[in-house]
Amino acid sequence: MGNLADTFAPEKLPPLRLTSRPANLGVPVADRLRTPWYRTIFSNIGDVISPEVLPPLELESRPVDVGELIADQLSHLWFSSFLRNLADLAAPERQAPLQLTSKPDDTVMPAATLLLPRWSSVIEGPKVFLPDPPKPAYATASGRAAPAPPPLPPKPPEILLEFLHDMHSDLRRDLQRSRLRARIWMSLAAAQVIFLVGSLFWPR
Repeated sequence: MGNLADTFAPEKLPPLRLTSRPANLGVPVADRLRTPWYRTIFSNIGDVISPEVLPPLELESRPVDVGELIADQLSHLWFSSFLRNLADLAAPERQAPLQLTSKPDDTVMPAATLLLPRWSSVIEGPKVFLPDPPKPAYATASGRAAPAPPPLPPKPPEILLEFLHDMHSDLRRDLQRSRLRARIWMSLAAAQVIFLVGSLFWPR
């Protein structure tokens, strides 16, 4: 109902007042794509022969001094930077004292906190790792030391055992199916051979 009311009896609004200046964005992208290829060639040639005169650029922002650009620094010869370093060492530039508007926060790290380095970083000298002492060998009834038992193999994890069990069951099922298929094909081949041999001796 609201759409029908706006269609037949639209609301009377005051005229729109624009406080900003329209910006010329040039040719839209859709119109530029629909332009034939030869039009762009002609427009480029026209821009080279008689370029468009544009109004001067109006800047509303204040320029910021960022120093010398990197491209200008790289374009200088090597001895110019060497002489500049010598000049900075001999007569450094006087700058205004730094004005800080913040104060140190004692809640993060109080002034009474003492930071101690680790003892491992204070000790100097090579790190020596002494070998473990030998284990005592138990003597048997004959007086000889019993040989050490061989180490037990590590127990495989449960997920590996479950995976091997599933793979074994799948392999057994595939073998049973392949044997069943082999028996069926052998039975069909034997029936065909019997049928061919019987057709030779069957009276017509």
